[in-house]
Amino acid sequence: MRGGGLREPAPPTSAGHRPISEARRMTMRATLRPGKIGVVVAFLVTAAVGYFADRQNHAVYREQARAEVAVNLGRIRAAIESNINSNIQLVRGLVAVIATDPSMDQARFEAITSALIGEDSQLRNIAAAPDLVIRLIYPLVNNEKAVGLDYMRHAAQRDAALAAMNQRGMVLAGPVDLVQGGRGFIGRIPVFLEDDAAEDGSTMARPWGLVSAVIDVDRFYEESGLLRDDLPIRVALMGRDADPSDPTVFFGDAAVLAADPVVADVSLPRGGWRIAAVPREGWKETPPDALRFRALLVLAALAIVLPVGVAGHFYDRHRAHSRALAARESEMRILSQRLRLALETSKIGVWEVDLDTGEMRWDERMKELYGIPADVTPDAVAHWKAKLHPDDREQAVAEFEESAASGSTYKSVFRVVQPDGSARWVRTIGATHRDPAGHRLALGVNWDVSDDVQRKSQLIEAKRSAEMRNRELEEARRQMEHDSLHDSLTGLPNRRFLDERVGRDGAGSVPSAMLHIDLDRFKHINDTLGHAAGDAMLVHAADVLRRNTRESDIVARIGGDEFIIATMGPTSTAGLTALAERVIEEMRRPVPYQSHECRFGASIGIAVGDGADASSTKQLLIDADLALYRAKNRGRNRYEFFDASLKAEIVSNKILADEILTGLERREFLPYFQPQFDARTLDIVGVEALARWRHPTRGILAPGAFLATAEELGVVPLIDRIVLEETLWQSARWAAAGIVIPRKSVNVSAGQLQDGALIDRLRDLPITPGELSFELLESIFLDEGSETATSNIARLADMGIDVEIDDFGTGYASIVSLLQLRPKRLKIERRLVTPITHAAHQRRLVASIIEIGKSLGIAVVAEGVETMDHAAILDELGCNVLQGYAFAAPMSSDDLIAFVRAERWRAARHGTDAGSREAAAG
Repeated sequence: MRGGGLREPAPPTSAGHRPISEARRMTMRATLRPGKIGVVVAFLVTAAVGYFADRQNHAVYREQARAEVAVNLGRIRAAIESNINSNIQLVRGLVAVIATDPSMDQARFEAITSALIGEDSQLRNIAAAPDLVIRLIYPLVNNEKAVGLDYMRHAAQRDAALAAMNQRGMVLAGPVDLVQGGRGFIGRIPVFLEDDAAEDGSTMARPWGLVSAVIDVDRFYEESGLLRDDLPIRVALMGRDADPSDPTVFFGDAAVLAADPVVADVSLPRGGWRIAAVPREGWKETPPDALRFRALLVLAALAIVLPVGVAGHFYDRHRAHSRALAARESEMRILSQRLRLALETSKIGVWEVDLDTGEMRWDERMKELYGIPADVTPDAVAHWKAKLHPDDREQAVAEFEESAASGSTYKSVFRVVQPDGSARWVRTIGATHRDPAGHRLALGVNWDVSDDVQRKSQLIEAKRSAEMRNRELEEARRQMEHDSLHDSLTGLPNRRFLDERVGRDGAGSVPSAMLHIDLDRFKHINDTLGHAAGDAMLVHAADVLRRNTRESDIVARIGGDEFIIATMGPTSTAGLTALAERVIEEMRRPVPYQSHECRFGASIGIAVGDGADASSTKQLLIDADLALYRAKNRGRNRYEFFDASLKAEIVSNKILADEILTGLERREFLPYFQPQFDARTLDIVGVEALARWRHPTRGILAPGAFLATAEELGVVPLIDRIVLEETLWQSARWAAAGIVIPRKSVNVSAGQLQDGALIDRLRDLPITPGELSFELLESIFLDEGSETATSNIARLADMGIDVEIDDFGTGYASIVSLLQLRPKRLKIERRLVTPITHAAHQRRLVASIIEIGKSLGIAVVAEGVETMDHAAILDELGCNVLQGYAFAAPMSSDDLIAFVRAERWRAARHGTDAGSREAAAG
C-alpha cells in the first residue's frame, strides 16, 4: 500500500454526462463565436462591394460598346447624306438648263446629261417628262421602255409625281421597281418656266414637267459603306419614300430593331430615313476582362477576409479552451460525487493489493461484506484467504494468482463465511496496473450476489421442470399428430395421411399403383346389427388388407367403408391382379360376430401410375376411384383396372356435359312432334312433344344420346322447361296457320314433380285449359307417393292440365295408385305392343290393360304402332289412340304443318304397310 490510505481512481471525463442545460449553453456559444461573426461581416461587406464594382464594370462596358456603334453609324449616315445630296445637286443643274431651254431635243439632252453621268456615277439614268410624259432620257440604250411613260396613267408613280409638282420641290421615292428593270431610288424635281411680268411687275411661273433621276441601289449602298465585309455593325434602314415615320425596313435585317439598337436620323431633301445598328456579333453582356476583374476582386476580398478569419479563429480557440477546461472541472466534481453515491448505495467494496509485497487494503464496505469488525484492519492476502469458504478457497486463490501472473482481468465468484457460520456469495472483478513508482498493484471491487445465485438456482430448477413439461407436451403433440393422421378404429393411416405424406416431394417415393376398396353390403350389416358390428367388420377388413400387402405398402382408411392400398415398390399388372383377387376372396369369407355370421364383399378399382411426382399421385387416386365406380356398376365383388377406354369415356362424358351446358345457353334444345291418331277415324287428336338436341356438328340428336349425362348434371328440368315453352309457342303458330291439334303432351321428370315451385312457374306460361297433358313415368307412382308430388298433380288438374301415365306396364303402379291419381290416359309401352301381331298371350296382356282403362274411365294410348296390322289389332281390342311409325315419325314443327295439310296417313290405312321406320321418318 502507498500513501497511507486507499486511493479512489479519478472518474473518466465523459461529455455524455454533461447536463442538458450546460450542453445547450455551449452549443449557443459555439454558434455565436465573435471570431466567426467578424469573418461573416467582413465577407458580406467585401461581397457587396465586389458585386457593385462588377455591375459598374458591366455598365461601363455596355456604354462603350454603344458609343463605338454610334461612331460607325455616324460615318455611314454621313456617307448616305453625302451621296444623296451630290446626286441631287447634279440633277438640279440640269433642271436649271431645261428652265432656260425648255424645247431642247434628245441630242442636246444627251450632250448635257452625258457630262453629268460618268462611268462611276451612282446615277443610273436621267429622264425629262414635259407635261408629265417622259420624252427625253439618257442613256437611251436599255431604257427604251421608259420613253412615253405617262405619270398620270402609271398608278405606281402618279402620286409621287404629283407630290413633287404640288410641293414645287424635289421628292425622293424608293426603292422602287423600274419600268426598264431593276430597282433604284428616284429623285423627282419639278421644272417651272417664268412668264412675262404681270401688271403689278411680278413674274409668273408655269409648270413645264418633271426631271427624274434614278440612283442605282446597289452602287449607292456600296459607296455608302453598307456592303463592306469588314463592317463591324449590322444596319437596318427604315422610312421608304423618305418618310421617317414608315417602320418598313428596306435595307438590312429587321431583327436589328428588336436587339436594342443605336438609332440615328438621315436627313434628305424634303424627308428623311432612320438608320439603326447593333454590333455584328450582337451585344455582349460580359466584358472581355470580366474574369480578370473578378479575380482581382476575389484576391482583394481574400486579403481582407483571411486576416480577419485567422484572428477570429485564434480568438475563438482561446475562448473554447477556457470553456472546456471549466466544463471538465465541473464534470469531475459531478462524477466524483456520483461515484461516491454509487459505491455507498450499491454496497460495492473496493480493494487494492500490492502484488510485490502482498499488502492489502480494504474500504469499510469490504469489511461489511466479509463480516469483519470496523476496528479490525485486514492488511494481508492471508486475511482474505481465511474468510473464503473451504469448498471455494482453492479455486478462488488459483484464479487470483493466475490473473496476477498474466496481467489479465481478474473475475471470480465464491462464498465468504460469516461470523454466524452462514455463507455469502460474492462476485469480484479486478485488474492489474503499475503506479508512478513502478509497483505492480491489483485494484478491484466485490459485491454481494447471494440473491442472484439463489435466483439462478431457482431458474435452473424452473428450466429443468419446463424441459420436462416440454418433453411431455412434445410427446402429446406427437400422439396428436399421429391421431390426426391415423384412423382411431383401425389404426390405419387416414385420408390426411395420404394427402400430406404420400407422394410429396422429399417425403418418400411416389406410389406405383393404388387400389381403392369399397366394402359391399357393409351398410346392411351396420343398419341391421348396429354400429358395433360395423366397427368389427371394418377392423376385420383392415386386418385382411394388412396381411395381404407388403411392409413397404401403405394401407389407409379414407372413408366409412372405403380403403386405399398404395403400393410403394415395383409392381406389375399380374401382381396387382393377384392382390385384388386375394383381398376379394378373403373378404367373402363369413366373419363371426356374437351369434351371427356376417358376410360382405369388396369392389376394387385399380390404377397404375408412372411414379412421376406428387401431382400424379393425386391423379392416381382419382383414376382408382373411377375404376371402382366401374367395378360397382358391373356387378360388385370384383375388381377393375383404370385403362384408356375408361379415360376416353370420362373425357367423352366431360365433353358431352360441357356441350349440353353450352347448348342450354344457346337454346339448341327443341321439341319434335309425333302425331297421335284416333284408332277408328284416324283423325289427329294430339301430338307428343319429344326432346331433341340440334347439335352444331352432329345434327339432330335423340334423348338416348344425351339424357343420361343431362340427368347427372341435373339439367333435365331445364330441358323439359324449354320443350314446354317451345311447344306452347309452336301451338300458337299452328293455330295461326289453321292447323288444329286438340292436345299437346309433354314429358315431366320426377324432379319437376317433386318441385314445390312447379305450379308458380307454370302460371307464367300461356296454357289453355284442356289442351296440355303432362306425361309421367309409371315408375314415379308407388302406393306411398310423395306429398309434394300428390299436391302438384291435384293443382295441375285445377289448372286444366291433364295427367297421362307413360310406359304403363313396365313399372310398379297399382290399381290403388290409378284410383288415387285418376289420369286421363294410359300409354302402353312399345315393348308390349310390338309382339301382338304374332304372340297371342301378349295380345291378351294388352287387351287386359285396355279393359282396366275402360273400367276406370281412362283412355288408352298405344305407342310403338309400327305397321297397319298393329293398328287393326289395337282397334279391334278397343284401344282409343294410336301413335307410331306406321303413321308418322317425330318431326319438326314445320314438317308437322306440311304433314297435316297433306293427310298422307289416311291413304296408308287402305294401302300397303307404311314401311320401315326410316321410310316413315322420310
